[in-house]
Amino acid sequence: MSGNSFGGTLDFNTDLIRRYDRSGPRYTSYPTAAWLRDDFGEREYRAFAARGNENGPRPLSLYVHLPFCAQLCFYCACNKIVTKNRARAAPYLARLHREIALKGELFERARPVEQLHWGGGTPTFIRHDEMRALMQALRAHYTLRDDDRGEYGIEIDPRELSVGTLALLRELGFNRLSIGVQDLDPTVQRAVHRIQSAEQTAAAVAEARALGFRSINIDLMYGLPHQDTASFDRTIEQVLAMAPDRLSVYNYAHLPALFKPQRRIQEHDLPSLQQKLDILRLAIKRLTGAGYVYIGMDHFARPDDELAQAQRNGGLHRNFQGYSTHAECDLVGLGVTAISQIGDSYAQNFKSLEDYFAAVDGGRLPIARGRALDADDKLRRAVIMQLICHFTLDMGKFEDSHGIRFSRYFARELAALVPMEQDGLVEVDAAVICVLPAGRLLIRNICMLWDRYLTAAPAVYSRTI
Repeated sequence: MSGNSFGGTLDFNTDLIRRYDRSGPRYTSYPTAAWLRDDFGEREYRAFAARGNENGPRPLSLYVHLPFCAQLCFYCACNKIVTKNRARAAPYLARLHREIALKGELFERARPVEQLHWGGGTPTFIRHDEMRALMQALRAHYTLRDDDRGEYGIEIDPRELSVGTLALLRELGFNRLSIGVQDLDPTVQRAVHRIQSAEQTAAAVAEARALGFRSINIDLMYGLPHQDTASFDRTIEQVLAMAPDRLSVYNYAHLPALFKPQRRIQEHDLPSLQQKLDILRLAIKRLTGAGYVYIGMDHFARPDDELAQAQRNGGLHRNFQGYSTHAECDLVGLGVTAISQIGDSYAQNFKSLEDYFAAVDGGRLPIARGRALDADDKLRRAVIMQLICHFTLDMGKFEDSHGIRFSRYFARELAALVPMEQDGLVEVDAAVICVLPAGRLLIRNICMLWDRYLTAAPAVYSRTI
């Protein structure tokens, strides 16, 4: 069961995957959010924002967190508020508008918003007039593009679309959709409490295409209760018929001690490790066979998609929303639990509504914790991001860019890489570290060698595969 190559980019080696199976970060940042500090607050955020307006201010990326869901999905590990009462969104949106104004004052209007993303929760939970008002607030305090050339995306639930919702989103400037599916098998859907037919999903995709949305992503998940290769193959077949531009195939991380909804999933219904590997192998074979490019981690894209192009051109980036094409942007997080990345800093908003409301009502930025990166953090982040986005690192170029002797500074890490080289995961010579096809599925393990925080007090992470 080893050594089968798919599309020339991946080598699914079951023995190696089993040997390296452990928990580890997903590296949407480095250091990860687990290492944000309580001594970073509003004052520090303001200082980094002011610094970012100087010396050729960078464009902006806005993330807006809308935490409401009408139904509970048992697998979910997101920050969310489950309620049928749509009126509960109004007090939250009032504070969100205030935070938009407070943070908007910190950034020069000359800084265009190249990316915008509404996530959740379920952003389409809120009413149409609330969507309009929220976009108006963003336009009032930031310079949003009007030429449809920015990357303006939103997460949608096909079950939460009323007549005219997609048309309104397109009118408001959104040109990208991410659609949660996870699995289309009825037995699996009942087990995770998410009943969503293939017809509902396909109708949303078709309407979005007709309205001119230029990119559609579909999220799938493997490792859910009652899944097997036959059932997941049927799901993939149905999803491929919808022809999404991008696909994400996430590993379900069963952590019921951390996420209460997962306690409703019976462990004896979950597929075994071997079954999970078989499902993943099937997904990779089907998607690459259908022409999708493996971007990295859980992501696949059509060869002409901007993610695939960015990876080919060396411009792929990774942030708290996953893979991105705009490394040059400062990320402004808005809403409860949202994380910002301003210059060489991270800052997270309060996680509880009470704390978030209190800060905004008091005219304060709702910053709960954060971190200013030191010189070592920035070096290690650069290594990790280069490897996780492009599967290669030119040590000579890195030395020129960062003013270090790579082999000396990272002597310990290069020594730790030797067993991985012997296992065929990487190839290392005097100039380049190259992740081989067998190592691409294990890229998190490779990046973990450069993570100095993993030897400190342990944080809880999902399995790498």
